[in-house]
Amino acid sequence: MNKKLDILAIGDITTDAFIKLQEAEVNCDINKDNCKICLAFGDKIPYESVTIVPAVGNSPNAAVSASRLGLTTGLLTNIGDDDEGKEALASLAKENVATDLVKTNAGQKTNYHYVLWYGAERTILIKHEKYDYSLPDIGNPRWIYLSSLGENSLDFHHQLATWLLAHPETKLAFQPGTFQINLGPDKLPDIFARTEIFVCNLEEARRILKTPDETDVKNLLTSIKNLGPKIVGLTDGPNGAYTFDGTDMWQMPIYPDPKSPISRTGAGDAFASTFTSFIALGMSVPEALKRAPINSMSVVQSVGAQSGLLTKEKIEKYLAEAPADYAPKKL
Repeated sequence: MNKKLDILAIGDITTDAFIKLQEAEVNCDINKDNCKICLAFGDKIPYESVTIVPAVGNSPNAAVSASRLGLTTGLLTNIGDDDEGKEALASLAKENVATDLVKTNAGQKTNYHYVLWYGAERTILIKHEKYDYSLPDIGNPRWIYLSSLGENSLDFHHQLATWLLAHPETKLAFQPGTFQINLGPDKLPDIFARTEIFVCNLEEARRILKTPDETDVKNLLTSIKNLGPKIVGLTDGPNGAYTFDGTDMWQMPIYPDPKSPISRTGAGDAFASTFTSFIALGMSVPEALKRAPINSMSVVQSVGAQSGLLTKEKIEKYLAEAPADYAPKKL
C-alpha cells in the first residue's frame, strides 16, 4: 500500500440488481416474525423496474461510508475479469476508496445478487463466487473492518487473526455476514477475541449465541461482550440500537424519517460503518451512537446501500436539527 489507511475494509463485493415487484404477498406468523414473501408459483410475475447498483456489499458499503466521512479508506476484495468487475473498480475509485488490494480473478465472474424489492423491504438472492482467499501485504491500517465473505474463507479468517495478533496497533471492527454468523465463536474464537467493535442485529446475535428465545437486550449485549469484543452494538430496526462497552449500556432511538423509507437495504451497514468511523475519528461511544442512525435514516430514502450515505458535515447538520428526545439513554 502506498499510503497509510485509516480503515481497510475486507469482504466480498457484488453488483445488486433491484427488481421492484408489483404483485406479491407477505405472510407472517402471529408475532409478525418469520415473514415470507409469496409469489404465484408457475406464473408470469410483472415487475415495475430494475435498478443496477455496482460495488456494494457490507464491506464496500463501509469503505464508501468511511470515505465520505473523511477517513482514508481501502478495500480488500475479489472481482472477476468481467464488465461488472471493471464497473466496481470505477465506482470505488470515484468514491476515493483505494483499490490496490482488489484482486481481479482471471476467468471468474464478479458476484451478482438479485434483490426482490417489495414495499420498503427486500429479499436478496445471493451467490458467492468461489474465490481463492489469501491475505496479501496490507500495510499497517489503523483499523480493519471485516464483514461478509464466502463459505470457503475459514482459513483466511485465521490468517487475518494471526496477522492481527502480530499487529496489536491495528484495531478490528467486525460486522459478521451470513457465513460468519453461522460459524460463530466456535469456529472464529480468534476473530471474536481480537475484535474492538462488534455490530449485528438482535436476531443475528441470537443466532450467534444459539439463544433463539432470548429477549433481554442486556443479556444479549453481555453475552456477545463475553466472547471478546470490547464494544458491542446491536441494532433493532425501528426500535433503534443498543451498545455496551463493558461499563455502560446505551439505547439510541432511530433518527426520525423525513418520509416513508424507499428501501431499507443498507441501513444496518450504514449504522455499523458510521458508528465505527466516528469511534475511529476519536469520538466516545455515546457521541458516535448519536450520529450512526442519521446515516441509516438517509440511506433508506434511496435505492441501494450507498447513494444516501452522508458526509460528516451533513450528519452534523442533521444532528443540530434533531428533536430534543433524540439522545442516547443509559439502560
